[in-house]
Amino acid sequence: MIEFLSDYGLFLAKAVTIVIAILMIIAVAAATAQSRQRRDHKGEIQVTPLNDFFEDLRDALRHNILDKDELKDIEKARKKEEKAKKKHKEEARRKRVFVLDFDGDVKASGVEEFANEVTAVLTMAEKQDEVVLRLESPGGQVHSYGLASSQLERIRQKEIPLTVCVDKVAASGGYMMACTANKIIAAPFAILGSIGVVAELPNFNRILKKYDVDYDIYTAGDFKRTVTMLGENTEEGKKKFVEEIEETHVLFKDLIKRNRPALDVDAVATGEHWYGQQCVDLGLIDVIQTSDDYLYDASQSSDIFEVSYEVKKSMADRLGFAMEGALTRSVTRLMGILQSRGKHLV
Repeated sequence: MIEFLSDYGLFLAKAVTIVIAILMIIAVAAATAQSRQRRDHKGEIQVTPLNDFFEDLRDALRHNILDKDELKDIEKARKKEEKAKKKHKEEARRKRVFVLDFDGDVKASGVEEFANEVTAVLTMAEKQDEVVLRLESPGGQVHSYGLASSQLERIRQKEIPLTVCVDKVAASGGYMMACTANKIIAAPFAILGSIGVVAELPNFNRILKKYDVDYDIYTAGDFKRTVTMLGENTEEGKKKFVEEIEETHVLFKDLIKRNRPALDVDAVATGEHWYGQQCVDLGLIDVIQTSDDYLYDASQSSDIFEVSYEVKKSMADRLGFAMEGALTRSVTRLMGILQSRGKHLV
């Protein structure tokens, strides 16, 4: 009996511990969420010189392959080149290439940070410089990608050369961004195009009718709601919805025509997508090349800077994530012990 009470007391203590731990997790999660809502999303611009990166790769390979005499000759040539540069300080500065990245999801959720990167670059870039965007996106919401492409048009309006590099995919909204460039470069098997608009909407009205459920919609304006998931869609509403999709498609094509006037837009605005070499033949892109190759070639005559906007996480956020992880792991372990003890008592 005493042993039973001892085991039961231990069982009860662990159960209370788990309940307390779960409550702490909930409290920490709530506090973290509240902190995230309060933060002002302040971040900072990060700049990485890519010339140094390329040089580090080259030097690492040289030191593992070349002998001492060859390395000495290279070092002598490098010092000679540096002296020559110092004697010609009055020469015009080298071209600067600013490299941005955009990895887009359906909502183009990184557009705010991207806007800050573009703003930062425009404070420094001049007409003799260049902006290179490494773009990857299968497309998404029209208004979000419309805003993203508008950020790139800011660069064009300043008459700064803009190059877009596509290594994997820039379709639909992704191509909406890409087409704003002076030059589009893509890898051989990169996917581009998909110049079309799509909308999918399930309708459950017949299921509701089957169970005698009414779903009423009250609107002011004939086309405030054209189609709906739960109400009964009318032919008039469906027709208007299709018209709206067509209007969006026209705006998409007009954007491409403005930026790539030599392209036969009607021939490619079918919603189809193509691979890199096919895109050259169609006029969707200009050159077949990877972004790595393009930037390395540019580094021979230009100073290249990778620019990104990093949002800072507050101490509360970092502590909240750490505590959530630690408490979750603790609860998992305690649950395992409790289940084992529970089986034994039963």
